[in-house]
Amino acid sequence: MRENDDGQSKKKKKKRNVVFVTVGTTCFDSLVRAVDAPEIKQDLLNRGYTALLIQMGRGSYIPTKCGGEDGGLAVDYFTFSSSIAQHLKSASLVISHAGSGSIFETLRLGKPLIVVVNEGLMDNHQSELAEELAERKHLLCARPQTLHQTISTMNLESLIPYPPGDATPVAKLINKYLGFLVD
Repeated sequence: MRENDDGQSKKKKKKRNVVFVTVGTTCFDSLVRAVDAPEIKQDLLNRGYTALLIQMGRGSYIPTKCGGEDGGLAVDYFTFSSSIAQHLKSASLVISHAGSGSIFETLRLGKPLIVVVNEGLMDNHQSELAEELAERKHLLCARPQTLHQTISTMNLESLIPYPPGDATPVAKLINKYLGFLVD
């Protein structure tokens, strides 16, 4: 391998494309188990992703760590963090539970998002939100058992950016109610 004038190798450094998985504060072992499956990791690698970082919450399933030295997908995990904002910002793809906070924070950042619905929850209103946003093409929606198919057929170019909300009309209504001048 040739070296340039400052002694550094000319070997190209592979761009780090991180898939960040978040389950929030709950236990969602079926999602963690799904992303830890060899066929999903291989699909992600085939699509150009280089690392998988899993926030596993209260779950008991421990994913398999891998440094990626063998050309495979680097895999790491953690339980909780005071903030996942930096992980979301640095991700190339986010796979998330269907919590509204995680969904809207990811969409606000303009990150491609696959929402995986936790069918183990009672009165699962989260699936309604995920399915509606998927119908509007802002994200992809899956179940743990369909995640492999969703990843293998996903077309992230077809996703439509989620428009940021405009709080002006609500603020005007509140100001009017409080008796302030409204322009």
